[in-house]
Amino acid sequence: MSRKRRMEILVGRYFANPLARGLARLGLAPRMLVELETVGRVTGKIRRVPLTGAPDRKGVWLIAQHGRGSGWVHNIEASPAVRVRVGRDWHSGVARLLPEDDVRARARGFGAGRFSQALAAAGFRALETNPVTVRVDYRPGGGLT
Repeated sequence: MSRKRRMEILVGRYFANPLARGLARLGLAPRMLVELETVGRVTGKIRRVPLTGAPDRKGVWLIAQHGRGSGWVHNIEASPAVRVRVGRDWHSGVARLLPEDDVRARARGFGAGRFSQALAAAGFRALETNPVTVRVDYRPGGGLT
């Protein structure tokens, strides 16, 4: 594992993810912060991870910075039924990887204004190792199955 990836994991696990979860609980999270809920591929337990996402009326666009090396991507590959929280609302959905999608172009679409779009794109570039786009399409009713 590269030094860059180890550092990103440590910063995410002990600083960024707890901060994002705290902001979300307080209702202070920015619109592009979403929380993805998957079923653990080994344990079968519910796993939640805060992510940067671009929600629309039919679902959410996500980027896995480490592609198929991300734990949440492994979980999706094993069981694509997910839930995603956008703001204070939870939505059931089905996730799929889109390896043919242009990740850099997709990242430029994250954020509400030019500054936040540039910041999101720069953040993805700085932290990515083998990125892949993930699409979560909402489905009516139900939870994780």
